[in-house]
Amino acid sequence: MIRRLFTLLLLLCSVSVAMAADYQYNRDINYRTDDDYAIKMCRLDIAYLEGAKDLPVVVWFHGGGLTGGKKEIPQQLLDGKCIVVGVGYRFSPKVSVSQIIDDAACAVAWVIANIERYGGCMENIYLSGHSAGGYLVSMLGLDASRLKRYGYDANSLKGVVPFSGQAITHFEERRARGIANTRPVVDSLSPLYHVRADAAPFLMITGDRELEMLGRYEENAYMLRVFKMVGHPDATLYELDGYGHNMCEPAYPLLQRFIRRQESKK
Repeated sequence: MIRRLFTLLLLLCSVSVAMAADYQYNRDINYRTDDDYAIKMCRLDIAYLEGAKDLPVVVWFHGGGLTGGKKEIPQQLLDGKCIVVGVGYRFSPKVSVSQIIDDAACAVAWVIANIERYGGCMENIYLSGHSAGGYLVSMLGLDASRLKRYGYDANSLKGVVPFSGQAITHFEERRARGIANTRPVVDSLSPLYHVRADAAPFLMITGDRELEMLGRYEENAYMLRVFKMVGHPDATLYELDGYGHNMCEPAYPLLQRFIRRQESKK
């Protein structure tokens, strides 16, 4: 299902209550210690509620083209109804894009194994992130081998919500191979390559197709088409009219609504 959302309607209908919850933080937790660079970069922060139990968990990956950025916990998601984990990871060109995806898988595996200590439910894990982060969560949700390496089933995720994520092979991988941004590639480092009917529910969100980066809307629209072709039962694409690539603010309420919908199915 493709939905175009008009800015005024979205702003009227999505009121954040993030200030209502009293969150505690545990920061700079190492989830990977292979070497000095991993120790420096592979850290995560957890925003949790004292005394909570069995809350859904959002694992959030920041953007930055896989070459920069820093871990973050979006304050708009702190609504008192979920635990939020912000993940940092290594960057290209010091490591390959495939290694960065593996960092993301390692982080999610750490969260699944440890989140109950923070009041989260290991069976209610949602992956989300913006731009490069959206690409990473799409890869984890669709290339099942990534989490399988750590003993977890990608199909057990409750949902995957990429914000303006690449659906084709990431442009940083193409740069490393000497391929232009305008030349699309779909290979094993592309979420599109791994689309399958039994993947977790997907909510894809992009900015306006005329304002987005490098045809990002069209990539996601094609991925939605492939989801339908393979018979996936729960994939949706939202296009946020009037917003460019930095479209997170109006997208957060859509992620929260998606979580409420999934949780209501219990």
